[in-house]
Amino acid sequence: MSPAHSLISLRVAEKTAAADGVVTLTLRDPEGRRLPDWTPGAHIDLVLPGGRTRQYSLCGDRWDPYQYRIGVLREPAGRGGSVCVHDELAAGDTVAIGGPRNNFPLVPSERYLFVAGGIGITPLLPMIHQARLTGTPWRLLYGGRTRATMAFTGELAAHGDAVTLVPQDTHGPLDLPAALPRPDGRTKVYCCGPPGLLDAVERLCTGWPTGLLRTERFVPREQAPVRDAPFEVRLRRSDLTVTVTPDRTVLDAVRAAGVTVLSSCGRGTCGTCETTVLAGVPDHRDAILDDDERARGDAMFPCVSRACSDRLDLDL
Repeated sequence: MSPAHSLISLRVAEKTAAADGVVTLTLRDPEGRRLPDWTPGAHIDLVLPGGRTRQYSLCGDRWDPYQYRIGVLREPAGRGGSVCVHDELAAGDTVAIGGPRNNFPLVPSERYLFVAGGIGITPLLPMIHQARLTGTPWRLLYGGRTRATMAFTGELAAHGDAVTLVPQDTHGPLDLPAALPRPDGRTKVYCCGPPGLLDAVERLCTGWPTGLLRTERFVPREQAPVRDAPFEVRLRRSDLTVTVTPDRTVLDAVRAAGVTVLSSCGRGTCGTCETTVLAGVPDHRDAILDDDERARGDAMFPCVSRACSDRLDLDL
């Protein structure tokens, strides 16, 4: 999962309403140059006016090398990024983007079940396109507050019975127990949406073999740290040792020691600050790694993750 850190400047070619409270941005190179390739599940870092950086899933055609498309839900109670996109950005404006990077890759399967809640539909759209290209059977269960708030329903209508739309105001909540397959190893489930949906799906899939369920969280799960005592972080390449106290992050401690680590979201969701662990046991607190990757313990995200052991040795 090596991150891509370089920024490029793109022009907002189109800004379109996709649903109540959702807009899409189509981004192109001002000189018409080809954009970096990407794969289903990838996202970009969007650098907004004032330097704020937010992550948005790519939801356009990955085989079109000249434009990116993202969908942005307006969140008035958020951190201001989505409101900026909705109220300030306009067609013709220039923005910087980083990436693409993919923490939610689509892996081969005999069939797929895609489960989306609200704006969580965005990373699943290119996955559906990929499944169709490879002739892999798939179904989509897509829920939202109302039909009017559910984006891309026009595009999805072309897929007929493979898509089940469930507006909560008229159909109630998603019937997850009925939708989820038996864990026979033949169907992989990809789910993206609000925390309540992801928590419910993960509960229902408790005990499944690793790799059959893959989720992407826009907000990491709340969890208490394993330890509340200070710990040491050894920076091997810099030949430095720093102490991380309970009131600061590993990233803050490392930067205070003068070591540069690129970071974007600061919440363990984007993957920009991924760091190799050489020794010690990380306390993983991100929303990126799966169970196998956490068990390996060879990478961590220092913006949120901490230590289970007294010391961590990092490749910094």
